[in-house]
Amino acid sequence: MTNAGEGTVLAGRYRLRREVGSGAMGTVWQAVDERLGRQVAVKRLLLPPGSDATGAAQARERARREGRIAARLHHPHAVTVHDVVEHDGLPVLVMEYFPSRSLADLLATEGPLAPPAAATLGAQVASALAAAHDAGIVHRDVKPANVLIGADGTAKLVDFGIAHAGGDVTVTQTGVVAGTPAYLAPEVARGGPPTPTSDVFSLGSLLFALVEGTPPFGSEHPTAEENALGVLYRVAAGTVPRARRAGPLAPVLSRVLVADPAGRPGAATVRDALRAVARGQAPSLEPAPEELTQPLPAVGAGAPLGGTRLDLAAAPGPEGRPRRSRRGVLLAAGGGLAVVATAAVAVALVSDGDTRRADAVPPPTPARSSSAALGAAELTGVVEDYYGHLPGDTGAAYALLGPALRAQGERGFADDWGGVRSVNVISPARVTGQDTVHVGIRLTRRSGATVTRFHQHGVGRHDGEVVIVSDTVLHTETQEPPPENGKKEKKEKKDKGPDKGGEKGKEKDKEKDKDKGRGERGRSDD
Repeated sequence: MTNAGEGTVLAGRYRLRREVGSGAMGTVWQAVDERLGRQVAVKRLLLPPGSDATGAAQARERARREGRIAARLHHPHAVTVHDVVEHDGLPVLVMEYFPSRSLADLLATEGPLAPPAAATLGAQVASALAAAHDAGIVHRDVKPANVLIGADGTAKLVDFGIAHAGGDVTVTQTGVVAGTPAYLAPEVARGGPPTPTSDVFSLGSLLFALVEGTPPFGSEHPTAEENALGVLYRVAAGTVPRARRAGPLAPVLSRVLVADPAGRPGAATVRDALRAVARGQAPSLEPAPEELTQPLPAVGAGAPLGGTRLDLAAAPGPEGRPRRSRRGVLLAAGGGLAVVATAAVAVALVSDGDTRRADAVPPPTPARSSSAALGAAELTGVVEDYYGHLPGDTGAAYALLGPALRAQGERGFADDWGGVRSVNVISPARVTGQDTVHVGIRLTRRSGATVTRFHQHGVGRHDGEVVIVSDTVLHTETQEPPPENGKKEKKEKKDKGPDKGGEKGKEKDKEKDKDKGRGERGRSDD
């Protein structure tokens, strides 16, 4: 989508209005379908820097495949894909417009949820999964970042970029396990094929995170001491810690988080159980047989992980944290757009007989070095400098971006900011997580419109320099200027006001003069 910007029309019908976010693998625009007169979200593919012809072809096929798979699912709790078109030789997904925020953002800003609230949201996700499984689709990456929450509490499952559908040709190479380590099912972490029951386990990990604040096997964004390999090892072992805050959710968690997939209920059963918890009722779930709740054999004792290596595409996560690849979680809350365009982590378990790298998520930037942790001053400083250069010095601002955010080129970047008159920081940059900075800005466009946005930036090092490596729009609100006719009418009313007031004032003055005259005559008569 070369130099595509505001006003560009794709496929003769989808007019781009504004970009709401960008990531390593794509950008998402709010657009309007001029043929049907409806708001849509347009997700366009960006090829990673340095992609060869083979990699580019695979990336295109993955995008088309995501559209095909998602189009098979029509459900009120799954984001709908309307169309797949091409522009400049690259596929573009046209999706449902859904103003929302991600469940990950909700969890990060508001903390753990009460069990009934978690059950309410979980029931909606389980409902979407049940429909997907009935359609022969396994999502494979159920996690908070892939669930959107609308202002009315509606939850929608998104991102079928690594989903598997029966009868569809896979584009993931042999030996690759795609997903987010902290939310994988044990059998998938051990190299087994994903199934509907592995989605159920991932849903259980999501519910666990909602009430406990973190998934059962460790952070979704592991630190240097707790790396992704360590998380994957614990997942593969299948030993789930006891939830302390689950309350009425505990019976559900005990059924869905069993190590053996044969002991887990289907998504529809989980949906019904969660609905009961949300209503304050006891879930009707029989305990799993004891032999199915035991941990799996230790990794290394004849387990599929033996003799493999973990090959991580360590791009920044949707909140800028390290060691998690992404296509970019692009969110806007309030009156804005929220579309998740993530590709999650690609965990490549490459066996000795197949040393090819995972093609599912090519690393757009070098891995951030865990031995070179950034201080708070470095994290906030680069974000402050970035907005300090805008909109006047786009070249200096562009130099502070990592490769994943430079896909449109310096000229395209300058064009994007060309319509902005001023940038003011309304919420100072502050560190909100490891390598993550939150900032609020207000843009004034040359048209007179003002745009208030809150961003979550991931910060890292590239070629020894501290740069912004990811950009997540958490909230956006646009205030259009009043129409010109309205201005003229107000001005006319304002002009007429003093005249009327003046005439009334003159009449009052005349009355005062008459009264004064009467008083003087009265005194003279005395």
